[in-house]
Amino acid sequence: MELRQLRLTMALYNSSHLSIISPSAPAKIPTFNNLNLRTPTLFLYPHRHNHSLPPILTLRANPPQKYIYPDPIPEFAEAETQKFKIELRKKLLEDEDAFGDEIDQVIDICAKILHEFLLKEYGGPGTLLVEPFTFMLIAIKDNNLPGAALAARTSLLWAQNYLDCDWQAWNSSS
Repeated sequence: MELRQLRLTMALYNSSHLSIISPSAPAKIPTFNNLNLRTPTLFLYPHRHNHSLPPILTLRANPPQKYIYPDPIPEFAEAETQKFKIELRKKLLEDEDAFGDEIDQVIDICAKILHEFLLKEYGGPGTLLVEPFTFMLIAIKDNNLPGAALAARTSLLWAQNYLDCDWQAWNSSS
């Protein structure tokens, strides 16, 4: 079925206080492949002859509710950092050739940065940031250690997969 021009007519509400006004001439509605690109709109106005009436409808945007994230939990940060070190070691040992003898130094750098983030900034689901993992990459490179990209990416993937779930489990058991 093809879309045709819509004819909007003037309608008058049965009250002396409100008029619903729309153009009386046919509205030209742009179409693209038989799709309507504009929606007809009705405007509500207070009756023009009575200025003493308050507005019929006042639209206000509600300010967004501010969600306050919980403060970081030092005990959670400690426990999660230990778990992270164990899991990161397992993952990085799968590609042991990329790290050589420096694997312990790489893990220590990643764990230290994650621990600092968990202590100062992580407040549960919705607060995981990318910056700590970028800092891991930079710190590993600054120390001239191998596998910086692999270690940072593995750390980020671990955090995305486990951190929020572990936080929720930690707080549900408390």
